[in-house]
Amino acid sequence: MGYTAVHARWGRLDASLDDLGCGRSWADVHRVKELELACPECRGKVFARLSPHRARHFYHQVRPRDCALANESPEHHLLKLELATAARAAGFRAELEVGNETRTWRADVLVFDEQDRPFMALEAQLSPMTPQDARMRTDRYAADGVAVCWISVEKRPWERGVPSLRLAPPRNRGDAWTVRYGMARYTWAAPHTVKTKAAWTHISCSLDEAIRWILQGRVHAHTGPDGTVWWTARSYVQLAVVRARLEADAEAVVQEAAAEQRRQAAEQRAAATERARLAAEDRRLAAQEQAHEEQRAEQERLADFFEHAGIKAALWPAFMQLVRSASGKAVTCGEQSPVHGNGLLLYSRQHEAGAFQLAGVVCPDPSALARWPADLTILVPGRSWLWRIEEAAQSPVKVAVLNPATKHCAYERVGPRTRR
Repeated sequence: MGYTAVHARWGRLDASLDDLGCGRSWADVHRVKELELACPECRGKVFARLSPHRARHFYHQVRPRDCALANESPEHHLLKLELATAARAAGFRAELEVGNETRTWRADVLVFDEQDRPFMALEAQLSPMTPQDARMRTDRYAADGVAVCWISVEKRPWERGVPSLRLAPPRNRGDAWTVRYGMARYTWAAPHTVKTKAAWTHISCSLDEAIRWILQGRVHAHTGPDGTVWWTARSYVQLAVVRARLEADAEAVVQEAAAEQRRQAAEQRAAATERARLAAEDRRLAAQEQAHEEQRAEQERLADFFEHAGIKAALWPAFMQLVRSASGKAVTCGEQSPVHGNGLLLYSRQHEAGAFQLAGVVCPDPSALARWPADLTILVPGRSWLWRIEEAAQSPVKVAVLNPATKHCAYERVGPRTRR
């Protein structure tokens, strides 16, 4: 029988030993020599006794090397007894040190359901354990359909990642073990709106209450958004879900409003861009129309000159473009000048702030070349004019031949010496 036959509880000196079949108290077991007890692990002979601190426990007659029960501390053993007693007080059969057939796990306390099937392991974990080991051992139990609750009396690195309880031992004889961490409730101030505060808060309760709630299914292991696992009631989870949905709906409204604002802003930008495009197009068309008007007015103004020079009005814009390209300056047309043989005066300037200065004459009458300034350029639209200039020039003059039809430019200096 051994450990699994004991229903003793910490702080109760007259615990019943009915499972031993003798009806005696703990002291009777300690005194009766003919009562033989065996360790369930190694089957070695054990005896009941009280520790110097009045803790009831069993000890091996001969301590074996490979018995896990022989090597456990009294604190670990007593905590297992507390867990088993709490499970039994909740109305469940609970046995100590029970493993599965494949020996992949061995529960400190294994709890059985109404059909006598194991469904919950209570592990008194007082020795160090890594979070990875805790998760691996929890998964081993889950593979056999057994849930597990890890019990500690100190803060451990694994307690946030697996279903667990952290206990505070009783301070005085007769006091109960207290759950300090692992049980939580969801509090939400009334009225239940997104603006009222809500949070998960840990609660304290007795170990008996916690074990009863867990085994009876009144609480279950819940994993929070940050991965923390704690025991709580389904009603609290449902309340948290309602809150989360309200927050999600509120966030969706905010996001939808922000998206609508972005859409409207984009539409406004697109409309502004379209207005700017239309305004620019209107300005372009207006400028184009103005340019056409100015060009028509210019051509009307220069009609007599065109007839004098034998230039087609349609080629005049191309001719002026060649003039501007060749000089690299701003150029404007003046009037026909009788002083310059009825040639058209052209003015240019070096920069915008500068003044226009006489730079050349287009198609002057050859008869005006007798006293032509040597530095005043003559511009002609073809070589036929060049020959006329060469025949009439009395001194060397600068001539620019700008053919608007071929877009060809040539600069020559002609005078008496160039005649044949």
